[in-house]
Amino acid sequence: MSVLEIRVLGDPVLRKETKPVEAVTDDVRRLIDDMFETMRLAKGIGLAAPQVGRIERVAVIDVRDSHGPLALVNPEIVERDGSIKGEEGCLSIPDVYDDVERSATVVVRALDRSGAPITVEAEDLLARCLQHEIDHLFGKLFIDHLSVLKRRTALAKWAEMRDKYPGFVRRLSDEATERPAEEF
Repeated sequence: MSVLEIRVLGDPVLRKETKPVEAVTDDVRRLIDDMFETMRLAKGIGLAAPQVGRIERVAVIDVRDSHGPLALVNPEIVERDGSIKGEEGCLSIPDVYDDVERSATVVVRALDRSGAPITVEAEDLLARCLQHEIDHLFGKLFIDHLSVLKRRTALAKWAEMRDKYPGFVRRLSDEATERPAEEF
């Protein structure tokens, strides 16, 4: 497995719609494994392929609940219900957080890492995370759900930090070497 570079706000790949995966191959499974490793090192709970510079319709999620880690290939939301507001952040927009209105519950259909069809019924954090990662697969970021004023504020905060990510790339290996040893 490999740790991948995370693309940050400003990289055009984050705004592109992904392409459906035609078959779950060894290359797709390797991508899934690398994404899980990258997400965990970044201390995230979800990661979509565009965030690592890829255009496959793939996302990984682990909110540490009864569903366990989820690899989702070609996920689609087939049902939504209710509405709830909660704080979100994004590995591609480090240190920027805000409240986002999302559906309270969702039902998602996808393929798993072996290519078998799965259905995930979710509420709470998992429902929020599923919606957030599926948005990424269609070029949408959490800041797109904010009001104009809140989006401006978030973008101003990001503008102060974006120079830390030359080439719109977040290298986790660089971040790891900058942290004191006791944080590992």
